[in-house]
Amino acid sequence: MNLNTIHYLNVFLGMGAILLQIVSVGALGMLFFGNKKHAFLEYIDKHFLILGFSISLFATAFSLVYSEAIGYAPCHLCWLQRIFIYPLVLMFGVALWDKDKKVLRYALPLIAVGTAISIYHNLRYYFGENGLTPCDSSGVSCYQQLVSEFNNYISIPMLALTGFFALITLCLVVHFRQKHIAK
Repeated sequence: MNLNTIHYLNVFLGMGAILLQIVSVGALGMLFFGNKKHAFLEYIDKHFLILGFSISLFATAFSLVYSEAIGYAPCHLCWLQRIFIYPLVLMFGVALWDKDKKVLRYALPLIAVGTAISIYHNLRYYFGENGLTPCDSSGVSCYQQLVSEFNNYISIPMLALTGFFALITLCLVVHFRQKHIAK
């Protein structure tokens, strides 16, 4: 890929990530501080499976685009996050096929561990020692700024965190709405 194409891909993904962050924070705000019967929360609850499948599919696809099509070698923290996001495509896909909202029980541990790794990766990336030294013996640095859009706000670690954060938000909305409806 040429540099312009990569730049436009980064801007497109960055704008999508920022939009997904705003929607996720808004949903959490409505869930915990607003009316749980809000139409937006009902929409998320109703379409939870397709949203979870879509988010995990896009996260998986674009991580593969960056590593396989563009040629950015993932660091070991990126690999760990991939371990927890890739199975979610299959889990949400099967749950979508069967219309099984109980996937939440199986997906949440993967999402939670992936989110924890992603938070650590972002803390290390944005607040670490910012050297080009490798993080491990693979020779790939966790600090490489391969994607740096919107004044360095959007990076590969931030894109990953956004995906996990959106999935956590979906899980929270479904879980707390089910509790609210059961009352």
